[in-house]
Amino acid sequence: MLDDADDIHPLFFGAPRTTEFRKLRKRIVKNVREAVEQYGMIDRADEVPPKWLVCLSGGKDSYTLLAVLHELKWRGLLPVDLLACNLDQGQPGFPATVLPEFLEKMGVPHRIEYQDTYSVVVDKIPQGRTFCALCSRLRRGNLYRIAREEGCSAVVLGHHRDDILETFFMNLFHGGRLATMPPKLVNEEGDLFVYRPLAHVAEADCEKFASAMGYPIIPCDLCGSQDGLQRQQVKAILDKWEKNSPGRRQVMFRALTNARPSHLLDSDLFDFKGLSLNPSEIDENSPEIPKLR
Repeated sequence: MLDDADDIHPLFFGAPRTTEFRKLRKRIVKNVREAVEQYGMIDRADEVPPKWLVCLSGGKDSYTLLAVLHELKWRGLLPVDLLACNLDQGQPGFPATVLPEFLEKMGVPHRIEYQDTYSVVVDKIPQGRTFCALCSRLRRGNLYRIAREEGCSAVVLGHHRDDILETFFMNLFHGGRLATMPPKLVNEEGDLFVYRPLAHVAEADCEKFASAMGYPIIPCDLCGSQDGLQRQQVKAILDKWEKNSPGRRQVMFRALTNARPSHLLDSDLFDFKGLSLNPSEIDENSPEIPKLR
């Protein structure tokens, strides 16, 4: 079925026929559908289909995102219009023709935007400091602008489960807060959604999928990514945990979906001061009384 040109989006032409790949593809599609439904990324009551700006960097994650969203739309399971967008930020050595040629070949509606934010970052960031924070802000601002110009209601990003976990631990270790990348949010201006449909998808699955499909991957080290970044350090820690205890990442990710404010320390989220005893209503045999552990 995967190679039948009448039954698949062009992004899946030439897909491997192996059972392993079929299971991989099925798992990724299932994870994306779950995230779209669980976090309310589509409103089926809309009379006019919304338009999503799908951000494409040329990495394995964004290719996986693009392919799965187009397959869901192809099969009538995602009632939205999709516009792929690549922001060429002027990094030295960026292969500017790769994505336009790929998207044209696949018949994917797209917009390629050139904005030399790289020069701005190099000028503003002192030597020896990392570029990522400022680069990300400039990129996000341009993507919001493009989304407005194209009449899109949402900017769709390719962050996956492991990105979300790494961000959580970066905030925990370095930011002093419990927070991560949410699968759905509203931008500061309040006029655009930001979606992460790959929120439940493992990075390893994205890598296997993009490699099996032979997509033209653009490396993410074009700006001379510096060693020792906080994210790289956190990733190394998670890799070691996963190696020592396979499945640890998924357990930690599940914890992010099972937060209990009453068992944390944030008095803004839970009214600790308002807690009171009512001995007349306490039943020692009641299953609702939590057991001390």
